[in-house]
Amino acid sequence: MITEIIKGLQRTLFDRPLKSGLLLQGRYYINEVLGMGSYGITYLAHDRLTETTVVLKQLRTTKAKTESGLRSFQRESEILKAVQHPQVPKLLDEFQTDKGLFITMEWIQGDTFEDLIFRDHHTYSEKETITILLELLNIVESFHKKRIIHRDLRIPNIIQRNEKLHIIDFGLACFLSDQEAADPYDHPEKLRMRAITVESDLFALGHFALFLLYSAYEPQSKKEKSWEDELNISISLKAILRKMLQLDDPFHSVSEARSQLNQI
Repeated sequence: MITEIIKGLQRTLFDRPLKSGLLLQGRYYINEVLGMGSYGITYLAHDRLTETTVVLKQLRTTKAKTESGLRSFQRESEILKAVQHPQVPKLLDEFQTDKGLFITMEWIQGDTFEDLIFRDHHTYSEKETITILLELLNIVESFHKKRIIHRDLRIPNIIQRNEKLHIIDFGLACFLSDQEAADPYDHPEKLRMRAITVESDLFALGHFALFLLYSAYEPQSKKEKSWEDELNISISLKAILRKMLQLDDPFHSVSEARSQLNQI
């Protein structure tokens, strides 16, 4: 508890976001703060050289003082260079100023599925959910083949733009050869999602699929039930989700999951 309070004070005192209107490198004009993650602060900026909107990520000052923080920021850059996929943001630039270390990325302007469900009231059937899962699995497989694990395939990091899906935010991504100590006090679900394994990305996508399927769910009673009892989906899909969620013997590759989804 005390550790968390100290970390919060450090963020307040030393990790303050840069102000909008600031010009970096004589090129990047900061428009707004998009968010603050574990290691970085993300901004929407205007690139005066290309006249395009880009995403800037700044390594937090407190993290820049640690070896693990510097390594994680460097690793995100390395991973984006390695991925090279049209449905993943391109790495555009890397630079350092008196304000810190930065990377510049392509801005994927689109909608999260939270937007589509709660703002636009879209609901997703079993068939639509499977179609979305298959497209995501194809993207994920492309970086798994390069021995890269995303480890953060949550709702905010999956974007729909022009009817295509995109995966963003590789801030927690790792190479399979990387080693990182897990916090034994973390929630079991977080430990499964953050594990440096192929199964961790499939686990996260299993939860994402449940989020989509619940968009069409209408409670019939106040009694709390399991997702298997509440959702009106096929036995085949339930079996696949149980494996993705590691409730049964899990899939060990994207191809295993995709093969079974294609059979429904």
